[in-house]
Amino acid sequence: MQTPENSAATHASSAEKPVRGMFPLSLTTEWLILGLVFFAVYFAALFSPSLLDDADATHAQAAQHMAISGDYVTLKVDGIRYLEKPPLPYWLAATDYHLFGFNVFATHLPQTLAVLGCALLAFFWARRAYSERAAFYAALAFLTSIGVFLFTRWFIPESILTLLIALALYLFLTGLEDHRPSRLYAAYAMLALAMLAKGLIAPVFFLGAVLPYLLLTGEYRRWREFHLFSGTLLFLLIAAPWHILASLHNPDQGHPVGNIPTFGNVHGFLYFYFINEHVLRFLGKRYPHDYNKQPSYVFWFSHLVWLFPWSLYWPAALHRAWRNRNRQSSATNAAPLLERFRHRSFAGKSTLLLALYAGFILIFFSFSTNQEYYTYPAYFPLLMLTAVALAGMEEEFSTHSSGDAAPALRGDLRWLQGAHALFALVGTTGAMALGYGLWASRHLPFVADIGSLLAHRDVGGYSLSMSHFFDLTGPSFAALRLPATLAAIALLLGPLLAWRLRARLHHLSATLTTALTAAVFLIAAHIAFARFGPMMSSRPMADTINRLAGPNDVLMLYGDQSYGSSIIFYTRRPAYLVNGRSTSMLWGSYYPDAPHIFLTDADLLAMWGHGPRKFLFVPGDDRDHVEALLQGRFTQLQELSDKVLLTDRPLSQ
Repeated sequence: MQTPENSAATHASSAEKPVRGMFPLSLTTEWLILGLVFFAVYFAALFSPSLLDDADATHAQAAQHMAISGDYVTLKVDGIRYLEKPPLPYWLAATDYHLFGFNVFATHLPQTLAVLGCALLAFFWARRAYSERAAFYAALAFLTSIGVFLFTRWFIPESILTLLIALALYLFLTGLEDHRPSRLYAAYAMLALAMLAKGLIAPVFFLGAVLPYLLLTGEYRRWREFHLFSGTLLFLLIAAPWHILASLHNPDQGHPVGNIPTFGNVHGFLYFYFINEHVLRFLGKRYPHDYNKQPSYVFWFSHLVWLFPWSLYWPAALHRAWRNRNRQSSATNAAPLLERFRHRSFAGKSTLLLALYAGFILIFFSFSTNQEYYTYPAYFPLLMLTAVALAGMEEEFSTHSSGDAAPALRGDLRWLQGAHALFALVGTTGAMALGYGLWASRHLPFVADIGSLLAHRDVGGYSLSMSHFFDLTGPSFAALRLPATLAAIALLLGPLLAWRLRARLHHLSATLTTALTAAVFLIAAHIAFARFGPMMSSRPMADTINRLAGPNDVLMLYGDQSYGSSIIFYTRRPAYLVNGRSTSMLWGSYYPDAPHIFLTDADLLAMWGHGPRKFLFVPGDDRDHVEALLQGRFTQLQELSDKVLLTDRPLSQ
């Protein structure tokens, strides 16, 4: 979004330190603001709610198995091989479990620290390449964007992947710039760790940015400096051992099983992990199919939401880039396009590499099956480029407040003021909507279990991560009064104040107000998110089982284990799965040594009421069926949202 010629700061060589110039904040003040935002928004959110059912607690189970069993090669969930994920996030969580115990703080700490790492990397990268203001804004943007926060609320590796690839790119770029082979080797190492965090997608993303960068800048001619042989050897030394061990521990069974599609009659780790989970997932042919593809218009425009409020500045940044497209020397203008790229400063090279990186990720997932958070690694370059463009505009406003340059800058200022006007409109509208919900629910009692108030519309089959958003109803505001009030106040006052400050040319104050408004909104969002705990987590049921169950009593879950995965995590008990041989449990269940945990309805009836006490978790969609199946031969122990916990005999027996 910014060319290197946009401001004086972008002409600084890589050896120069950033000039503070007209940026009024001291470095200490910058760190204080960033630290306060991180602790208020991210660190405070590490303790609630409890681990969520579905992916959050399922992945936590895999890390828990590692910590308890000492098997750091094969991930297992409820005793079944879980072969679809690489191990690094689980290694980190398992280490945390040894330090902090089995809890949500230990589970989510690596992701949260990765967010902090991304903010720090953005700060130092932008500080070297652009300016002090750009560095501060880049870090602040990463800490206050909606998507960055939202997609670290459950155990997924996206923030870890983002940090490792971005760090690899920075080390690669600075290693070439400073002629430091050690940084290039460090880039190979970070890329190997990124592969252990998310799989083949890591080197694909890295090369998707680096190869066109090398071609456009002509730096491919320095290929001897890349240390390709020794660097690749280092990459393999880090990334290969786990893959080799995993293939040895989870071999091909030599023949297809059931209706599982195979590749050359192979369905062991190598096929499942590389072909099924990478190639077929990209093509939308993964087995079993459990992911949707967002419509193109949703995929592209949703990034305005995920990177809000900083996405408000995109029109101004694009206007500025268009205005400055020909601000080069006549000699450079006369040169071919490739020559222009080859004469860029470190700032220009950074801009080019970041733009290529973001563009490749967005285009890649526009063709692939996708979830809302798949493009998370693109948030880093997009937010950095946005911050750089915004900082450049503000610096130009301060430097060229009068004279010949002023008319050229008025357009930028109008676009910025228009962004704040839109922010004020969105904020006021949001505050009014929240106020209406609060007013309409003013006479309704507070209900701790918000799940009982939701519509359960099953939008998208709940296969998209944001599907539950559509379950909100008017009465749910009675359980959301505190966060709704906090968000309404922030949205009403913050955007209006930022608009007024921008109109009065108090640019730093306007940007800070925008960021702090977003921070307060995210705090309110987390409070609301925690209120959804009873619906999204079954932790209270696990506590009930832990209180009542003896060592020989039996835990059962009806349906897929993901529906009640937090129960397995918090009870640390293996669970029988009734009609649960599906989704992530399917592939590993066909290994000969898989535990016999999969039951049918007939098996449930045969075991029910005999032998040790049974505890049966039933999700809402199966409740009527199970109660009819058991024909009243059960005692209901607990109801949570639409979920129930049953036992096969009265507690007195």
